[in-house]
Amino acid sequence: RWVLSLECKGSRNFLGALRRAVEVDFKDKDKHKSQGLYLLTTGIPDQETHTISAYVAEVCRGFDLQLHVCLLSGGKGTDCSGITPARYASPRDTASALKDIVQAAKGRFHWSGEAGIFESDDIASIMSEMEKAKNYSQKCAFLVESLRQRS
Repeated sequence: RWVLSLECKGSRNFLGALRRAVEVDFKDKDKHKSQGLYLLTTGIPDQETHTISAYVAEVCRGFDLQLHVCLLSGGKGTDCSGITPARYASPRDTASALKDIVQAAKGRFHWSGEAGIFESDDIASIMSEMEKAKNYSQKCAFLVESLRQRS
């Protein structure tokens, strides 16, 4: 709720924002079966990945919380406003660090940019389901064909 009143500004102080969201703003967390946080980012957080991952794992274990991350790639080495971030990492390293954080939170990772979708856990899940369905269909077709040949 509070995020709707925010303006785009500030730093990449991920731990500060997460602590605020979890410790202050989830007042009714016991009334809900599950909750999710969505981090929309253009770069790597200021803090080390292992520190964030450890905190996220502990927080998410405390109640049914999932952290989902959407990495939005803009211009090379800059954030949306063209300012070089306080802590720079290549796009691939940024994605890798954010995926580690998401795994600790049992969430989902999505990465897109001007060129389209680079990676998405949801799309990967859908593709996996489609592959399973295709394999099942092929097995059924093989079984039907073998039964016809016996008759």
